Amino acid sequence: MGRKKDHDYFAMLVDGVSYACSAAELLHKDLQNFDTADLSQQIEEMHKIEHSADLAKHDMLEKLLKEFITSIDREDILELADVIDDVTDNLEDVLLRMYMYNITSLREEALQFSDIIIKCCSEMKVMMEEFSNFRKSKTIKSNIIEINRLEEEGDKLFTKAMHNLYATSTAATEILAWTSLYDQLEHCCDLCEDVADVVERVMLTNS
Repeated sequence: MGRKKDHDYFAMLVDGVSYACSAAELLHKDLQNFDTADLSQQIEEMHKIEHSADLAKHDMLEKLLKEFITSIDREDILELADVIDDVTDNLEDVLLRMYMYNITSLREEALQFSDIIIKCCSEMKVMMEEFSNFRKSKTIKSNIIEINRLEEEGDKLFTKAMHNLYATSTAATEILAWTSLYDQLEHCCDLCEDVADVVERVMLTNS
């Protein structure tokens, strides 16, 4: 009898990124149509995505525990699953902070951030769809470079957003709230870069 076929962890990692993309798209839509009256419902919708991502990750980890041989190192799969899940978790946290800080009006840089995050997640998905072929891929490196560029764009936007915040607001509560929100949005960009960094390291150590 032949050995049981390995589970397709590459496909499972792509699924994980798909949840991050869905979360990024939902956040962008919610910010485009920002209304505090809808925030509780939006948080609930976002949590459904985050919860589904968690269930998918746990299912993958259960399979991984029982797997004798994996296509790449078990530790690499675990690290990738974790950093991808972090993106989705932190996107949910953006909406939660908006609720906790009782944000009633949106600053324009928030929408600019969500646009960058969507681009980061889209590029990340293209990268992960190609990841199963990483030893021969001619495109993953360009995906990594683009994610790095978008993260730098997020850094520049953070600097601009913070300057504008302190230049236009004198209310301590508003400054506190938006400092936290901008930090969280910028962190989402950083986490996408973390995924790209892990992919790059796995490529280097397995080449």
